[in-house]
Amino acid sequence: MSFAIGTMLLAVVTAVACALPGTFVVLRRGSMLVDVIAHSVLPGIVVGYFITRNFDSPLLIIGSALAGLLVVLGAEWLTRTGLFTGDAPQGLIFPALFSGGVILVSINFANIHLDTHMVLAGDLNIAAFRHLIIGGVSLGPSYMYVMLAVLLVNVTFLTVFYSKLKVMTFDPEFAGSLGIRTGLINTAFMFLVSVTFNASGAILVIALVVVPPVTAYLLSTRLPVMMTLTVIIAIVGAVAGFWVAYVLDAATSAGMAVFYGLMFAAVLAGTRLAQRRRKLAHHEISALASA
Repeated sequence: MSFAIGTMLLAVVTAVACALPGTFVVLRRGSMLVDVIAHSVLPGIVVGYFITRNFDSPLLIIGSALAGLLVVLGAEWLTRTGLFTGDAPQGLIFPALFSGGVILVSINFANIHLDTHMVLAGDLNIAAFRHLIIGGVSLGPSYMYVMLAVLLVNVTFLTVFYSKLKVMTFDPEFAGSLGIRTGLINTAFMFLVSVTFNASGAILVIALVVVPPVTAYLLSTRLPVMMTLTVIIAIVGAVAGFWVAYVLDAATSAGMAVFYGLMFAAVLAGTRLAQRRRKLAHHEISALASA
């Protein structure tokens, strides 16, 4: 498999793996929580490396995901106290975690280079360099199979808990009255989200998580349709963004993020235009009725 095709397939798998749970994140109005998780990964990465001394160890992903989950659970606990409002709880916790990670790095690993392309940008070009080769045949980037595993887990979890997540998202109080273990399911979901985000890279992954579901939400408010559109938008944006980046010799993740932004802008413009036409038609009908 060529490097270009392998990178494109990795981009598609990563985009879908991020966009599917991103649907529920957006509907729960937790889009900025993605940014919080993204900035809280450093201490988890440092602790994972301290244990394994290997940057390729999956413990780094698990450690960073646990750090992200700690922010989510801590913020929810502070919110339940009733002493804080808005996003103040998140702003209290994640700077402390990030600063703790900086201190750990400066004390224990000052001579170790953390690859900013992977940790901060999630550069798929770099992730695609190492291929899985069996019998002398390249089967594509090794990391693509990591993301395929993440995607499989996401699809399985969302399929099994779809009805419960749907009720929890739109009416959490009613979900509790039905006996749904909302706390446990929400914790499992947020851990899954954190694993997905940190497996994909920390910063540019925000675009992969948020923009496809938000764009789909402009086109449909029915959850099954929205999820289907989210997957389609994620795939189209990944393929188009990759080839734009390939032609421009730029980072694939950045190309995807830019193309997702362009898709959102186009859909938003079309939606606004349709709204104006409906309002104009309504005014014309009202004028004719009153004439």
